[in-house]
Amino acid sequence: MLDYDREAAVYDATRGGLPRAEAAAAAVLRLVPDTARSLLDIGCGTGLVTGRIAAGRPGLRVTGSDTSHGMARVARQRVGAVVLADARRLPLPDAAVDAVCAVWLLHLLSEEGAVRAVVAEAARVLRPGGVFVTTVDKDACHDVGSDIDEAFIPYLVPTASDRTDLVVAYAAEAGLEVAGDAFFPGHGQGRAPKSAARAVRSGYYASRLALPGEAAEHLARTVEKLPDQERRRADPEYRLLAFRRGAAG
Repeated sequence: MLDYDREAAVYDATRGGLPRAEAAAAAVLRLVPDTARSLLDIGCGTGLVTGRIAAGRPGLRVTGSDTSHGMARVARQRVGAVVLADARRLPLPDAAVDAVCAVWLLHLLSEEGAVRAVVAEAARVLRPGGVFVTTVDKDACHDVGSDIDEAFIPYLVPTASDRTDLVVAYAAEAGLEVAGDAFFPGHGQGRAPKSAARAVRSGYYASRLALPGEAAEHLARTVEKLPDQERRRADPEYRLLAFRRGAAG
């Protein structure tokens, strides 16, 4: 897993920057009812998406939360209200907000029971009728059928923590029902072999690939033999799912 305190300084530049964030925020807002007055963005990172959500819906009171001091420090420059918090133990009372979102978070939670706990906590802080919006199948969305993806196949983790069927099941346990979905492009996230090999060696694909021992170096060398080392393959398309808390939930 990456050190997100250190990663904060370069995170936006290496993750598609503002175009990707604007696409994500617009998709989130398509799933948040116009009647919502408060939204909590858990795992907000640098706050780039959080800030665009706030800008896109001026009447919505937006708060960010993250476990990383470095990320939260950057986020506070974009969103005034940012708290340090574990998404499994949010510092909010029951039924406190109208919406919760988690963009590119659940796929990182490999610890047993972590995703279930985060979904349950999101449900707890939602008001009746509120919505939880989250990305699902994040790593799988990066599979665009390229030669890089083919090289990755032998190393894929067997079960992603944010797999759609798992998240839907956890949501149902927490009293949330599926309310809709949306898709958005991952601008600037198409991989080139040269950068993919570098990312493999740096541990950037920890949630996607199982690389024990010398496997990372072996995979990196395989990717470095692919043609067109500088050419980016197609950008991914991400999926958001929205869940609604029942009026009696």
